[in-house]
Amino acid sequence: MMDVQDILGNVPKDRFRSVINSLLNECFILKGVADTASDYRFIMANTETFETVLDLLGYDLIVRDDLGVITVNNPAGTGRVHFSKLESILALILRLLYIEKMKELSQSKEVIVLLEEIYEKYDMLKLGKLGKLQMLNSLRSFKRVNLIQNLDRLDTGNMDIRIQIYPSIMLALTASSLDDAYKLAQEKLNEFSKGGEDVDDADERSDEDID
Repeated sequence: MMDVQDILGNVPKDRFRSVINSLLNECFILKGVADTASDYRFIMANTETFETVLDLLGYDLIVRDDLGVITVNNPAGTGRVHFSKLESILALILRLLYIEKMKELSQSKEVIVLLEEIYEKYDMLKLGKLGKLQMLNSLRSFKRVNLIQNLDRLDTGNMDIRIQIYPSIMLALTASSLDDAYKLAQEKLNEFSKGGEDVDDADERSDEDID
């Protein structure tokens, strides 16, 4: 019977354990982010080993080198982080902003928006007032799974807080291309707006999730 060391071969066991735990707990590993860049390189150098172990756990390894993002998918639909309705709306807004900014960028690939821009997109939906605590808690949730990074302190709640949106936002809610994602985000946001959903219900979970 094959044991763990047979699967790992020359791959350092402790390093492998650390990286695979980060991948499963944080959802996304990014090439262009200092905190995860070394993990990204380690996975790329040992892709076959990661695929084998993740397959035993019921996961598929998803490598999007064009985006510089590595994540996992569970075909059975388990082991996912579920968004509340409010978080789903804000994730779609972040993706929409990411797409818009990427179309404007010529050199830099870092997408940075102001908190004010997120509020402006939300207000367009006319879903009612979005409290500062709701917004900040949602942003902290996104940060934990490597969708964003705040460049200024969140607890100030200032409208000029800078938020870097990571390319992983394109994998958080499935879309086949930037154009398709742009259209999907607009349609979904319109659905939320017309449906009159109560986005203040933080306990109610939506069907949107991230792997």
